Amino acid sequence: MDEVKDKASVTVIGDLVGSRRSLDRTAVHARFERAIEAINEEYAPPVPLRIGLGDEFQGIFASLGAAIGATLRLRMALLPDVDVRQGIGWGRVLVLSEEPRVEDGPGWWAARAAIETVEGYERKAPLRAVRTAYVAAEGEQGPEPALVNAALMSRDVVVTGLSERSMSVLDGLMRGRRQQDIADDLGISPSAVSQRVRSEGLGVVLAADELMRDL
Repeated sequence: MDEVKDKASVTVIGDLVGSRRSLDRTAVHARFERAIEAINEEYAPPVPLRIGLGDEFQGIFASLGAAIGATLRLRMALLPDVDVRQGIGWGRVLVLSEEPRVEDGPGWWAARAAIETVEGYERKAPLRAVRTAYVAAEGEQGPEPALVNAALMSRDVVVTGLSERSMSVLDGLMRGRRQQDIADDLGISPSAVSQRVRSEGLGVVLAADELMRDL
């Protein structure tokens, strides 16, 4: 029987970018599966992320802040081998059946519209580095999309421009590791880590991640 959730859900739809051009699709998919499992373990979403056809995935998170944090961490887990585009939706979800679980409704339509927004970014050179977008379903009183998308754009542009070593620094900092330990692992000085944090926008990404956590 059809059931509409009383409150808006935070839905996420995503897919891999350029994975079919990889020389080792099996390795890419295995890394993809590990990344999805790690996100599900860390965030315990009400509807866990699950991989579907065509390298697409979807799930429902407990809050917008959780979805925003998860999309960053999933992208970091896959770069630089493969990138990912992700759409975050805000809206009610219609449960069509429980076994197997089938859902529809404005929440999922919003996430799909967000993915289409990202695809539109990719056709515009100034916005090509943006990989995440947020759309609220019509009539839903969620966080202001313009403000959320401004933060997502800024975050994604910084991450897109990072070298592999700088991504390793950012990943370590997001995990709460000390700069000294990160420097030791990378064979560089702690001052070199600090310089990357200041000059490459890593500190801004971390601050934005913290600020958006409670959305």
